[in-house]
Amino acid sequence: MTRVRWRSPAPQVATVLIAAWLAACAAERGRSIDLVHRDRDPGEWFHQASDYGLTRYSSLAKLTTTNVRGLHPAWTYSTGRLRGHEGTPLVIGSTMYIVTPLPDEAIALDLTKPGTVRWKHTPSVNPWAEGIACCDVVNRGWAYADGKLVYNLLDGHTIALDVSDGHELWRTRVADINIGETTTMAPVIVKDEVLVGNSGGEMGARGWIAALSLDDGSLRWRAYTTGPDSDVKITAGTHPFYAKDRGRDLGLTSWPNDGWKHGGATVWGWISYDPELDLIYHGTSNPGPWNSDQRPGDNKWSSSLFARNPETGEVKWVYQLTPHDMWDYDGVNENLLADIPINGQTRKVLMHFDRNGYGYTIDRQTGEVLVANPFVPVNWSTGFDMKSGVPNRDPAKETHQGATVTDICPSTTGGKDEEPAAYSPRTGLAYVPAVNVCMDYTARSVQYIAGTPYVGANYPPRKDSPGGFKGALIAWDPKVGRQVWAVPDTAYPIYSGVLTTGGDLVFYGTLDGILRALDARTGAVLWEAKVGSGIIGGPMTYLGPDGKQYVAVLAGVGGIGGAFAKSPKAPPTGGTLWVFGL
Repeated sequence: MTRVRWRSPAPQVATVLIAAWLAACAAERGRSIDLVHRDRDPGEWFHQASDYGLTRYSSLAKLTTTNVRGLHPAWTYSTGRLRGHEGTPLVIGSTMYIVTPLPDEAIALDLTKPGTVRWKHTPSVNPWAEGIACCDVVNRGWAYADGKLVYNLLDGHTIALDVSDGHELWRTRVADINIGETTTMAPVIVKDEVLVGNSGGEMGARGWIAALSLDDGSLRWRAYTTGPDSDVKITAGTHPFYAKDRGRDLGLTSWPNDGWKHGGATVWGWISYDPELDLIYHGTSNPGPWNSDQRPGDNKWSSSLFARNPETGEVKWVYQLTPHDMWDYDGVNENLLADIPINGQTRKVLMHFDRNGYGYTIDRQTGEVLVANPFVPVNWSTGFDMKSGVPNRDPAKETHQGATVTDICPSTTGGKDEEPAAYSPRTGLAYVPAVNVCMDYTARSVQYIAGTPYVGANYPPRKDSPGGFKGALIAWDPKVGRQVWAVPDTAYPIYSGVLTTGGDLVFYGTLDGILRALDARTGAVLWEAKVGSGIIGGPMTYLGPDGKQYVAVLAGVGGIGGAFAKSPKAPPTGGTLWVFGL
């Protein structure tokens, strides 16, 4: 018998072998690891927002400011659902994945035969959820990793489907519709965890964010956003930047009695992730009820931003944007991550355009506010105190039970709602879909009853803000907090997501059903197309199997955007995927 003796390879060979082994392990664990490096294949679109930093930027540049005028409809697909379509298509390989509003049907489309369905999955959803869902039966997005398409159902379940044929791999109940919770947000997959949060603040639900196993859907951890530090996962390693956010059990003591148990602060918005710092970032919604006289105190941690460890949920830092919110200024809007120069120093920042009307540039390592300026007309606040990290309030615009306060700017929809902005590393600008609307507000008494509305305010028909326009697409310099240019809309707020590209283009949609392309540097309108319904989803771009660059968007007005569009001139409801190419 011949014995074969193993000899250690040369160092350089060993290095190659180890690298190959690590690559094989990474491949075995799946594409979720590759998502950290988004530019490995810019022709695909893996995330709702293109990347973990939620920039909604694509480096594709076959469409340019010169040739974009030649865009025309390439193909369409009808979802058959006439409700609000708030998500963004995903493209992995030669397949596009979309999910409809209720009944949350997932559809895989073959890009080699545009418009052809590869598979379709219609899950069972408890119909009771429709009656308690705030702001339409929307689905804000879906995620992909390891051969799984993962998304939330309206009735409080998260599911994973096999992308090859659409069969259900696992289903986990994460929320309870009996207490007013629903799930409309887009999950995010970090490493082997699916991160999800709840809706239902207007029903008195208590906010939380949770992590599920990507493998089988089992619960890894859940962190609440109100209550004692142990529930929120605030530890000795938590270091808020501002004194106002330091102290023990503030999520409990800043509420009257047991108000924190049904105080809102839900996590129905967007989650970003920094792989280098290994931190996730998310915001929380308004406190409940809207009648602030019933909840004296800062009401932590409503209307706040969290930086957390994705594997444990433990808090690195937390910052409350609007202490004791009395105008429905949720903090759930997206946090765009970038490294930008500020005062001669490159800073790791997050950009956050809040419903309170302020555009923030924040050090994402520490939570320090570097820039805070209004990006829309704001009159509830007279300015920002950089030392304390708190907006200065105008007492004349504070709301109280039984009193009607007029002309508060912005309205409950905020200077920007959940419709996501974009950021281009080429221009250094953020592109913000803004709402320019004011309101009258009357707070009233309300009693908490589980599973029923817990609002406590009337806010009559909205009014136009100064300037005579209801919305605008704004180019914003996050280094100094200044508007560079804006394209106003006199008829409606801007309620779609935004896409920016390596061809120096910006795409967004309007509530009267127009998809538009702008020059990212000047704001010049270069191209537009009329679609069948208002656009409240996010446009995306990809390379087709033919090597050509396409732009796709789901059209279908609904939700709060649909409420704005109720007029004789409003577009019809709809549910159509539009794909444009040269």
